[in-house]
Formats: sequence, C-alpha cells, structure tokens
Amino acid sequence: MKSTAKFILLPPSVAKSGGGWQTPPSHRTWLVIFILLFLFFAFIIITTKDAVVADRTTGNAAAESKGQLPRSIFDTLLQYASDNVTVSGRLSSTELKSVASVLRTCTTPCNFLVFGITHETLLWNSLNQNGRTVFIDESSYHVSKLEEKHPGIEVYDVQFTTKVRELRDLMEHYKLQARSECRPVQNLLFSECRLALNDLPNHIYDVAWDVILIDGPRGYFSEAPGRMAAIFTAGVLARSKKGSSAATHVFVHEIDREAERVCSEEFLCAENLSEKKDLLAHFVVGRMEATGFNFCSNVDSLSSPKSTSSR
Repeated sequence: MKSTAKFILLPPSVAKSGGGWQTPPSHRTWLVIFILLFLFFAFIIITTKDAVVADRTTGNAAAESKGQLPRSIFDTLLQYASDNVTVSGRLSSTELKSVASVLRTCTTPCNFLVFGITHETLLWNSLNQNGRTVFIDESSYHVSKLEEKHPGIEVYDVQFTTKVRELRDLMEHYKLQARSECRPVQNLLFSECRLALNDLPNHIYDVAWDVILIDGPRGYFSEAPGRMAAIFTAGVLARSKKGSSAATHVFVHEIDREAERVCSEEFLCAENLSEKKDLLAHFVVGRMEATGFNFCSNVDSLSSPKSTSSR
C-alpha cells in the first residue's frame, strides 16, 4: 500500500526563527512600544522647553516685576507697528516711540486713556499690557466691531456735540465761563461747559490717568467733531487728578491743525510742552488747586483762532 505525504498545518500566528518556533509580537505589544516611545519624546520636548523658559526668566524678571512686557516683546511690537508707515493719519515711527517711551517709564501699572480707535489701537493695548488702557471713540459702529473682535479691550463710544467750524464760538464761550463751568479743576460729570465731555462712563472721571493720547475724533473737515472737547477734557482730568501727585503726560496728534494748536496752547499750555515729534506734541501737565481759574500761568495765553481749518 502506497503511503501518502502528510502535512502539519500551523496557525498563522506561529513563525519559525532560528531552530525553533516562536510567536511574533502581538498588537498589544506594539501598542506598548508606541506609548513608551511617545512618552520618551514628550519628555525630551518638555525638558527642552523648560530649559529655554528658565534661560529667559532671569532676563525678564525685572520687567515683569514692574508689570511691564519683557523688553524683547515690547521692542518687537513697536518695530512691527512702526515699519512702513505710509498711510495718512497713522503715527510715524518717531511719534510711536515718543508715546511708547513714556509708557515704558511707568513705575506702576499705567492708566492710559486714548481718544480715537486707530491703526495703533492694538499696539497701545499690548504695550500697556498690565496696566489699564481705555479707548474713547465717536463711532458706535467702530466700537462694537472692536469689542466683537477683541472682547478684552475696554472701549466706549461718546457723542461729541462740537464741530470744527465752531472753534471761534467755543473759545468765546470758554472765556465767558472760565471762572465757572469751564474752570480747570472740576468734576466734569456735572459740567455745563460746551467743551467738557460729561457723558463718559462715571468711573472714567475717578481714574488717575498717567498718560492721555488724543488721536481722535475726526478733525480734518469743518463738519467733523474736532478734538477741542477731548483736549479741554484732558486738561481738566490732568489738573483734577486724584490719588496721585505725578503729572499727566498728554499727547496731541496732528498739532499742525488750527483747532488742535489753539486748544493745546490754551488748555495744555506752551509752558508744559515737553517735546514735539513730527505732528505729535507732548505735554506734561501737573495738578492744580481747586481755587485756580487759569489753565496756564500766563493769564493772557488765550489763543485767537484766525480761521477754521478744513485739513
């Protein structure tokens, strides 16, 4: 009887290696190996990151202890905003650095009040990261759009009732009310002076503002609201400052226009002019006693507008 060949069937999970049979790694084994490799690389990444952070801590400790941005971030933001500035109305590199240098010198978190939503709005908010920055604008639309995109920014809209073409009448009104409603030290919330902004949120009047930047509202045509009220209000806020004896830095942009020049000379005063960079004037205004009635030491400082500008 002829014999037939016999085959032994082995399960696919068994393989031959060397001189014997063994079972290859299962899916569970491969999973364990993958997890171990993942944890190994994660450990390396975290360790490296901690080392970099530790290296930077020493250099940034002094700035952070004063509530300021680290120097590298501060300079980067400033450089980004000042490069290729060609659009009309934006602050030049020199003007930007003038404001930024004052913010940098704040020894405590800075209270920064800005009139106008502009190209530099996010920059100002970032440079004063650990301080309080408040924006005031004439447009409720622009305010709502800014709040929508950047909900962390504190911004309010206000109704300006003045017009650039009214400059002469407004200054005449001021002269008549200089010892009453338009005096330099007062509670603006209750003021009846036509140049006073008295409808801002109540708490704005109680803040001791360290820096005020006037870059709005619009003032380049006769029907625009102009910056007369903003400049007058800044002058009163500085002289009525509460809780701090430090002077207030007030910046006025586009000082070449008549309304800005006339009101700055009258309510911020040439004697307080610290410097002028391009179209940005920098005034340092100190507190006054409530018994005073003259914004400037020269009682005859009232500037006489020649004609309203439509620039």
